[in-house]
Amino acid sequence: MWGLAKRDFVLFLLASAAIGISQSVDTSFFNNFLNDSYHLTITQRTFLEIPREFPGFAVVFVTGLLFAFGDVRTAAVANLLGGLGSLGLAFWSPEYLPMIGWLTVYSMGQHLFMPMSNSIGMNLASDGHMGRRLGQINAVNTAAFLVTSLATALLFRFIKIDYHLAFSLAAGAFFLSAVLILMMTPPHTGKRLGKRFVLRKEYTVFYGLNILYGARKQIFITFGPWVLIKVFGQGVATFAILSFFIAGLGIVFKPLIGHLIDHVGERFVLAAEAVSLIFVCLGYAYTKGVFERLGQGSSALYVICALFVVDQMLASVSMARATYLKKIALSAEDVSPTLSMGISIDHMVSMFVPWLGGFIWTVLGYEYVFICGAFIAALNLLLTTRMKSVKLLQGGF
Repeated sequence: MWGLAKRDFVLFLLASAAIGISQSVDTSFFNNFLNDSYHLTITQRTFLEIPREFPGFAVVFVTGLLFAFGDVRTAAVANLLGGLGSLGLAFWSPEYLPMIGWLTVYSMGQHLFMPMSNSIGMNLASDGHMGRRLGQINAVNTAAFLVTSLATALLFRFIKIDYHLAFSLAAGAFFLSAVLILMMTPPHTGKRLGKRFVLRKEYTVFYGLNILYGARKQIFITFGPWVLIKVFGQGVATFAILSFFIAGLGIVFKPLIGHLIDHVGERFVLAAEAVSLIFVCLGYAYTKGVFERLGQGSSALYVICALFVVDQMLASVSMARATYLKKIALSAEDVSPTLSMGISIDHMVSMFVPWLGGFIWTVLGYEYVFICGAFIAALNLLLTTRMKSVKLLQGGF
C-alpha cells in the first residue's frame, strides 16, 4: 500500500511539474498575446474576463456531472480540456470571437483542475501534514515554472518566440499531465461515489473567504499586469523575468506556507496574507505618484514589479483555505464538491469585478482600483477572525 501511495505521489508531482510549464506560458505570454494580437482597450480587456472566468463559476456543475469519475480522472479530463484550448488559441483564433471560444475551453480546463489538485494532494498526505504535502507539490510545480520562465526570457530576448509555439508548448504540457494522472490509481471509495453538490451553513466562513478571494484575485489578474503594460509600457520579456523571480522565491516560499499551515494554523496564515495585501494594494495605488513628486519617476517601475512579485507569491496561500475546509468538513465526501463550490462562488464575484474595475479605471484612474483592493483585503482580515481554530480530525482518504 505504501509503495502504491508513493508511486501515485511521484506521478502527481510530475503532473504538477508539467502544469507548471503551462502556467509559465500563461503568465509570460497571455496578456501580451491579447495586446499584440487584438490590440484591446481596457474596456475590451475587462469584458474578456467574463468568458475567462465563467468556467470557474460553472466548475461546480461540471464536477457534479463528472462526479462518477472521481477526483483523479476528473483532473485528467481537466488537463485534456486545457490542452485543447491551448491548441485553439495557438492555431484557430485568427479573430477576437473565435479566441473567446477557445479561451473558454482553456479556462474550463484550468478551473476544473483547481479543486481536484487540492483534493488529490490532501488525499496523498498523512495525518497532520496536509500543508507540508501541498507545499511540496506546489514547490515542484514552481520549479518547473521557474525553468520554463527562464528559458522563455532568454529565447524571447534573442529569438522572438512566436505565440503559436508558446501555446503549443502549453498544450503539450497539459496533455503530458493528463497522461501522468491517468497512470495514478484512483482511490477505492466503495459503492458510494460521493456527492454532486454540497452547500452547508457550517461552511459559511469558507464561502466568505472565497468570495473575497474572487474579488481580490481578479483585481490583480486583470489590472496588475495591465498597469505594467499600459502605465509603464512593459512587454513579454519583463513578465518572463518577473515570472522567473516569482518561481525562484516560490520554491522556498510555498513549502514555508505549508509548514506554517501545519504548525500555526490557517487563521494566522490567511490573516497575514490579508495584511500584506493591504500594503501591496496601497503600493500599486500611490507608488507612481509619490516617486514622480520626488523626481524619481523611473524608480517607480521597480517598486511596482516588486509588488507584482509579492502578490503572485501570496496567491499560494490559497492552499490554506483548502486545508481549513478539510479540517472542518463534516464528512470526507464533502471536501471535493465543497472545494468546487468555493471556486464557483469566488467566480460569481470575479466575473463582474473587471467590469466595475474597468469603469473605475476609466472614470477615476487605475489608482482607485487598488484602493478598492485594499478595502477588500481589510474585509478579508476581519473575516479571518471568524475562522475556527481546529485540528485535523481525519487523515487522508
